[in-house]
Amino acid sequence: MRCARHPDVETNLTCGKCDKPICPKCLVQTPVGVRCPECANLKSLPTYQVSIGYYLRAIGAGIGIALACGFVWLGIYLIPLPFIFFFRLFIAAGAGYAIGEVVSLAVNRKRGTGLAIVSGLSAALCYAIPNVFFTSVGLSLWGLLVLAVTIFMAVIRIR
Repeated sequence: MRCARHPDVETNLTCGKCDKPICPKCLVQTPVGVRCPECANLKSLPTYQVSIGYYLRAIGAGIGIALACGFVWLGIYLIPLPFIFFFRLFIAAGAGYAIGEVVSLAVNRKRGTGLAIVSGLSAALCYAIPNVFFTSVGLSLWGLLVLAVTIFMAVIRIR
């Protein structure tokens, strides 16, 4: 017997539904036995099926919350606080969490790499508002750590 998809491969396996001969490369293990790819009807989870409309919503929500968090972050910088460097880590974690949560809510809790990228870029925009444009902190070593915490928290919420 030869595989229906690979005629040069001999096999003794058949699909459990349609009895078509299949080779080990073609078989799909399902809860009810071995199936051919056509009978297995493989589909990705709906949570990971993200359309262009969802990406546009994610970008809009990401930019909006990044601007809001960035200006709140800037306002906190203008208040003279002792140990502001350590306080920045908590602000960064909170801003990243908020960005990831708002992007996730905007796309109806969909998941995926593309949405994680949108969330991470929104977190970077949030960091850029108080640190690059309005203060002289910029990209110091401590600033990079704060940026990493912000992006990490945003991405982990959407991934």
